[in-house]
Amino acid sequence: MEQYSGVFDPEELSGLGSLFDSAITASPPSMRTPDNRTAIAKLILERTAASEARLAYLMNLLVTISPQG
Repeated sequence: MEQYSGVFDPEELSGLGSLFDSAITASPPSMRTPDNRTAIAKLILERTAASEARLAYLMNLLVTISPQG
């Protein structure tokens, strides 16, 4: 398994930021605490490190559960 290096190019950062924003928006307002925001960010980074395929799956899941989806 590839190890997380913590270095992303601008396109990746943009995508990760959009994914994070979508995850927060899809969460109920009562769940948008700083601790939950941190947990979501860590989950996204862990999934990115695990594989881009899993990140795509997570993005599709968020689109599916999003009220705008």
